[in-house]
Amino acid sequence: MLIVMLLPNSRTEPDGSAVIRVLSHNIRSMRDDTEALARVIRACAPDLVLVQEAPRFFRWRKKLARLAAAADLVILTGGATAAGPAILCSLRAVVERTEDVLLPLTPGLHRRGLATAVVRFGGARLGVVSCHLSLDADERYEQAGELLDRLAGMGVEHAVAGGDLNERPDGPAFRRLAGSLQDGWATAPWGAEDTWTSADPHRRIDAVFATRGVEVLGCGVPLGRPGVTEADLRAATDHLPVLAALRVPALA
Repeated sequence: MLIVMLLPNSRTEPDGSAVIRVLSHNIRSMRDDTEALARVIRACAPDLVLVQEAPRFFRWRKKLARLAAAADLVILTGGATAAGPAILCSLRAVVERTEDVLLPLTPGLHRRGLATAVVRFGGARLGVVSCHLSLDADERYEQAGELLDRLAGMGVEHAVAGGDLNERPDGPAFRRLAGSLQDGWATAPWGAEDTWTSADPHRRIDAVFATRGVEVLGCGVPLGRPGVTEADLRAATDHLPVLAALRVPALA
């Protein structure tokens, strides 16, 4: 088992800034071991969970709500209304607004979308985006631009975005995002790097990004974190999660 240093606990600093934990995870429509999935999420103690491939069909809200409750969280936004991405949060988050965005559809390809929100933790205000980019390289690059445009239009100074990019860090869409945002793993590597597949991790195609001004305290696959077992990680879904600890400045 890989041994990793503990990430900082979530907290609000005396100056109003906030240390938060953000988890990004492709949950494969909850087709695998949902109890293992809930244990992984709960052990990471996240303030925000950026979900990809949330349930989208029959009783999808009930399924997502069941997962959130099992992980001691609530649904913030997304799911079928965002074509798969969703955001869960702890009760620590004060929600300002949410919006589910459907991206332009390329004929013959799957519909993609963004789950977005603006939240507050203490004196810190944060934009949040969960994404799942296309399997098609050209569409994926355009969607990376759409994501950046969405972040720029949210009216917030600080933001976090994460998800399944379907691309390695040397790909054009990934590099487009990393050119404007901080790539969490590259900025402050922690835990393990590769996210796909959970049974044989050999590619980093999932990531958490933050805008400039947000301090990345650590980011990576929470392998070795107390309560997160390799068996649960393999059983939960086909992707490994990415956990980031961030310090978000207080509003000026």
